[in-house]
Amino acid sequence: MNRLTRAAVIAVALATTAAPLAAQAQSRGDRHEQRQDRRDDRRDHRQDRREDGRDERQDRRSDHRDYRADRRDDHRDYRSSQRYDRNNRDWYRGRSDFNDYRGARNGYWYAPSYGYYRVNPCYNRHRWQRGHTLPVAYRGYYVRDPYVYGLRQAPRGYRYVHAGNDIVLMAVATGLIVSVLSGTY
Repeated sequence: MNRLTRAAVIAVALATTAAPLAAQAQSRGDRHEQRQDRRDDRRDHRQDRREDGRDERQDRRSDHRDYRADRRDDHRDYRSSQRYDRNNRDWYRGRSDFNDYRGARNGYWYAPSYGYYRVNPCYNRHRWQRGHTLPVAYRGYYVRDPYVYGLRQAPRGYRYVHAGNDIVLMAVATGLIVSVLSGTY
């Protein structure tokens, strides 16, 4: 083969192998760009989902706060309408624990939710004082809901007790009177 033919064959061989290599190089670049585009799309999609989730959580949180605030207001309204009021002599009327209350009776005291109970005559018009002890017979008439009377939860080891028209905070173990709320009803 002469030189010209040989050069032509080599040129054709190079052209046939170089063209796919060039195309392949071009397609590698395209593929790289396509992969990068897909990564960017996935990143954007994840970012959008995160933002949507954040918005949804904030909406739920604000809805929950509104719900809690409404319940708190309802509870306060209910409690304030059911609470002891020193200026209103009939504050207890309509309360379920006072259903059987018919006013003061000689020789008896009334404890809400317990009813009337007999009193030792020496305690009939007794005024309870701090530092004295409550007799054992009267220690079992616990105040079931101190919040109705505007009282806080009794400390550990103490209980509020109905004693006539008074509410007494006493030590459970000894019956020692710590505090007296007089004339509640």
